[in-house]
Amino acid sequence: MQVDLSTRDPDIAGMTANSRAVQPGFLFAALPGNRVDGRDFIADALARGAVAVLAPPGTLLPPRQSSDDTPVPLLTSAEPRRQLAILAARFYGGQPRIAAAVTGTNGKTSVAWFTRRIWEALGHQPAAMGTLGVTASGVSGVDSGGLTTADPVTLHRDLKLLADNGIDHIVIEASSHGLEQARLDGVRFAAGAFTNLSRDHLDYHKTMDAYRAAKLRLFDSVLPTDATAVLNADSDDYAFFFSAARARGLQLISYGRAATEIRIDRIEPLPRGQRLGITLYGHRHEITLQIPGAFQARNALCALGLAIACGDDAEAALAILPTLDSPPARLELVARRANGAAIYVDYAHTPDALASVLGALRAHAAGKLAVLFGCGGDRDKGKRPQMGAIARDLADIVIVSDDNPRSEIAATIRQEILARCPEATEIGDRAEAIHHAISLLAPDDILVIAGKGHETGQIVGDQVLPFDDAQIARAVIEAIDGKAD
Repeated sequence: MQVDLSTRDPDIAGMTANSRAVQPGFLFAALPGNRVDGRDFIADALARGAVAVLAPPGTLLPPRQSSDDTPVPLLTSAEPRRQLAILAARFYGGQPRIAAAVTGTNGKTSVAWFTRRIWEALGHQPAAMGTLGVTASGVSGVDSGGLTTADPVTLHRDLKLLADNGIDHIVIEASSHGLEQARLDGVRFAAGAFTNLSRDHLDYHKTMDAYRAAKLRLFDSVLPTDATAVLNADSDDYAFFFSAARARGLQLISYGRAATEIRIDRIEPLPRGQRLGITLYGHRHEITLQIPGAFQARNALCALGLAIACGDDAEAALAILPTLDSPPARLELVARRANGAAIYVDYAHTPDALASVLGALRAHAAGKLAVLFGCGGDRDKGKRPQMGAIARDLADIVIVSDDNPRSEIAATIRQEILARCPEATEIGDRAEAIHHAISLLAPDDILVIAGKGHETGQIVGDQVLPFDDAQIARAVIEAIDGKAD
């Protein structure tokens, strides 16, 4: 980073990359973006009281002087996003003593949830940051800003607040956007985990190679060299992540059927959970999880790996796994009909996630397996027919409805899904679709409502309409059966 202090070194009261959020005394980060260029808003930031500007090399400040006629300092960096993250880390200073990150297409939220639960049971004061926001017992006033991985200023502000409130362990979901945009740089991580890689966010990354490269950045750039990588040995992309971690000199913990450190020997589905046979560092164990789904078993073992990587005793951490519960709307059993049929809600919104959920629930369905889903508007269109084919092949009953159509025509999105599952029932109104799906359920049937998960709103055009899959399902059962179990 190059700094032109121009005869003065101002006190910095805060920092932001949003010119509208600038307050007197702030540093303004003028970051180039895909849609807008922050350099176009430097004049606005200065007018609002910015006392310093961070920008790429070659940036010229507008002919505007500070109130005392001293030029505003310009900080230039070839990696301004990364520099902003490092500056935010220095500005706020405090972080929980132990930090871990988890990346991958699917499973990040579950791994973060399970890791926090393990740490909590082992006597730590933990928190998790990600898609569900910031979850920490006894701490309020922390807001991740609605992103899986918050912007670096918000992130480091919240880490400081958590540390000041006694949080000593933190697990953070690392999205591909967040990694590529260097939002996590400056966090002192002890470990990082990789769950899996499948098609998602190609509207942003364009190619799977670019998407993978963003995920790899956690291991080839962000983790310090004394950190530990926890890797899914069963992923088709394991070799890429193993090589990146090994080249960096990171310690390695693998999990899965092909793993060395945490090996899955057997998974046996149970009516309301599953029994695992695992080999942990050469010692065989049998445990029962109260959560269904082989993919959730892997997520729980990933969390176990993170706990071990961050210094906890392997056997003590393993003993916590039978007490784990499902995170909200991650293969969550939200209700049962009076006849025993089960209704699950899951956030599955990618082809791989939908296939994993349906495959997991098939093992628990004595009757028919039904799925209700849609696809989001203004996102990768290529996955729509793929998800239609997966639903067609893996479910007995398929209902295609609306997800978050955003600015697209909802009927067009549905038709792109139905192209590969033409026998599915199409009901655009999601509440009506849920009512129809539940009304079909016979004893021992299972319905999974997929795609929106924990979300409490449906984005239609530029409006966010109140909508909660779990609440709707419970209300439907109460209307049909008189109560929800």
